[in-house]
Amino acid sequence: MHDTRLRPLRPYWVQVLLVLLASIATLAGCGSPDPAAGDVTETETPPAGLVLDTPQAAPGYVLFSPLLSSTTYLVDRQGRAVHTWESDYAPAGLYLLDDGTLLRAGRDPDALGFKAGGVSGIVQKIAWDGTVTWQWKLSNEKEILHHDIEPMPNGNFLAIGWEVKSREEALRAGREPEKIAEQGLWPDFVVEVEPLPDNEARIVWRWDVWDHLVQDRDQNADNYGDRAEHPGRIDLNPAVVSPLSDPEQIEQLRALGYIPEEDDEDDEADGEEASDDGEGDSEEPEIAPDFLHINAIAYHPGLDQIALSVPETGEIWIIDHGITTEEARGPAGDLLYRWGNPRIYGKGDESAQRLFYQHDVKWIPEGFERAGNLTLFNNGGGRPGGKSFSEVLELEPPLTADGSYSREADGPWGPAEPVWSYSEPESFFAPFISGAQRLANGNTLVCSGPQGRLFEVDPEGAVVWEYYNPYHGNVRNRDGSAPQPVDQFNMAVFRAAHVALDHPAIAGRTLAPLDPQPSFGEPLEYEDADEDADSDEREAGAGEDTPGSGGDEHGDDEDDE
Repeated sequence: MHDTRLRPLRPYWVQVLLVLLASIATLAGCGSPDPAAGDVTETETPPAGLVLDTPQAAPGYVLFSPLLSSTTYLVDRQGRAVHTWESDYAPAGLYLLDDGTLLRAGRDPDALGFKAGGVSGIVQKIAWDGTVTWQWKLSNEKEILHHDIEPMPNGNFLAIGWEVKSREEALRAGREPEKIAEQGLWPDFVVEVEPLPDNEARIVWRWDVWDHLVQDRDQNADNYGDRAEHPGRIDLNPAVVSPLSDPEQIEQLRALGYIPEEDDEDDEADGEEASDDGEGDSEEPEIAPDFLHINAIAYHPGLDQIALSVPETGEIWIIDHGITTEEARGPAGDLLYRWGNPRIYGKGDESAQRLFYQHDVKWIPEGFERAGNLTLFNNGGGRPGGKSFSEVLELEPPLTADGSYSREADGPWGPAEPVWSYSEPESFFAPFISGAQRLANGNTLVCSGPQGRLFEVDPEGAVVWEYYNPYHGNVRNRDGSAPQPVDQFNMAVFRAAHVALDHPAIAGRTLAPLDPQPSFGEPLEYEDADEDADSDEREAGAGEDTPGSGGDEHGDDEDDE
């Protein structure tokens, strides 16, 4: 049993720095585990491509797109690419539909004002032959899609987004003034999108975090109440700790894109405001506007419910989709269930936290053993005692016959512990991204995202298949920077999906290894956006467009991720 004592909640940029600093040693020791019993095919390290294949691995294929790549790969159990899809964008969530179409979220290179890991803004449908049959964009100065999407049985899809709330709106809602970023606040929303012809779409359903807040800081502001009396509502001021003061560490985080860039002109013009935001003499970085950072979405058609992963509070949530948009704005849209950190809703103390910046919550599908349970990837950075390690967890939520979730009146939602877990504390640690998927044979496919390591474990935790992404990405933002913050993890993969042999998308198709196999490519030396901008101004003069720069209209929104 692992030590589950809690350290205080830390915002995203703090967690990322802590886990990145800790991950270097972990990466040095992440070689292949001992193979399972039986016939084994194993390759030598350093790993690139197939490392381990055993007969215990589930038959089928694995679908993934490297975080810096415009290409999506389908590989067989021997690690050979059997199909690819091309896009113009770096990826976010992606799914193979029954007709062989790839539903893929992409990073908008023209994203305006949103500087954060996981930004997308574009959704494409790419046919098996590579034709982009539909493309839609929700990316503007006020709203943008991010991270994940989820296909639905009716042909629509769910998506996560951020919307901008001004400082004034945040204050009226009850946000603490010192927790409001210069850019305001970015609460999340969920939309159901119906694709229409001619690259159009209709939003047919919406749910907003902003409609379900509670705060106990300002009696004169909106949403005032006791969070413990409203466990289905979302605290607008969850407790966080910001322990960093080292300027060098803060600059590392800025280079990764996890905290905002300083605006020297604004600081000089308004030093008092800069100090309030934690900059200036204190050497603290300014507060980020993304205070929840929802990073995964899943749908259960039988329950008509949506699961969300909320890493900033260390929780997963479930909300009701079987209500109208209007109903979703009221009490019916409050959280049905939450798990991972009951302190956030006043039903536990620091020792009760179980999740640490988790990703990829999903239900086990119907027809599988323990169908209806939830699986997730618990990244595990910043655990108590200083030991960071990742886990894959399976939970049995306390679901009742009417679709609600039971809870003792004064206690948190259960379960007290997961029903299954996998971890290797000395060698398995993914500081960000990553995911897990239960397979039909009871095994679990795991994506240790930063390292690009994809592997399958059996119910006893033995690794029965292992593969490292060998493909370098080739996508740049218009300013020359990386489309997602990955630092030294240039083979990173956001998530991977197993494609079973009976998946309708591959029925009747001959899937043979591509000849020739796709090139691994070369790692790109991404340019520093600020240095590029200075160089462009010197060479081309202020106001001139330069190749690949995106023009003047993007000058203030260049992304340093």
